[in-house]
Amino acid sequence: MQMKTFVKGPIEANNYLLIDEASKDAVLIDCSAPDFDYIEDIKSLGVNLKYILLTHGHFDHILGCNEFKQVFGAEIYVGKDDIEQLEYAPEMTMMMGGVRIPEVYSVTNTIKDGDVFNIGNIGLKAISTPGHTKGGMCFLSNDGKLFSGDTLFHGSVGRTDLKSGNFDQIRHSVCDKLFSLPEETSVYPGHGCKTSIKFEKRFNEINSMI
Repeated sequence: MQMKTFVKGPIEANNYLLIDEASKDAVLIDCSAPDFDYIEDIKSLGVNLKYILLTHGHFDHILGCNEFKQVFGAEIYVGKDDIEQLEYAPEMTMMMGGVRIPEVYSVTNTIKDGDVFNIGNIGLKAISTPGHTKGGMCFLSNDGKLFSGDTLFHGSVGRTDLKSGNFDQIRHSVCDKLFSLPEETSVYPGHGCKTSIKFEKRFNEINSMI
């Protein structure tokens, strides 16, 4: 598997492109900008972008969805409980001081806990992790990479004071679900730097909030 990271959008979200090198099929985790240069970067890799998997529905992770759907024809998936976040995204963008965005019509497919997406030899299992949003999802690859969205960061967890956020839920998602994964699991969050389950079990601030 080849992986490329693109830091895009108004709040510099991490977008992860996973490529099966044999078939050139690919999946993109989060799609935070409609930039022409971003689209051209993906095109230049010569991949068949099959899926866009959204970790959650906040505006800073979905801004490129319409354009990427139009250009690549990729199927876009979001947690079933985050459809309302997509509908709320234009309002949330304005609240955060951004420009008004169109409604996101491209996302019609939903994910539930345990769903598996296969791209060549790449397998991605969806793990329901509510708390940052009600329908938040993480994705665990069959080679030990966790794409944690805004649920788990290096040293911290996602905020829970926005629409459908819930601290008790995120504590359960992180401490009971994610921290039960093998310690060698690499963690690739929605913002900021890579970390690991081993590090976060020892040093994440959630441990002092329990």
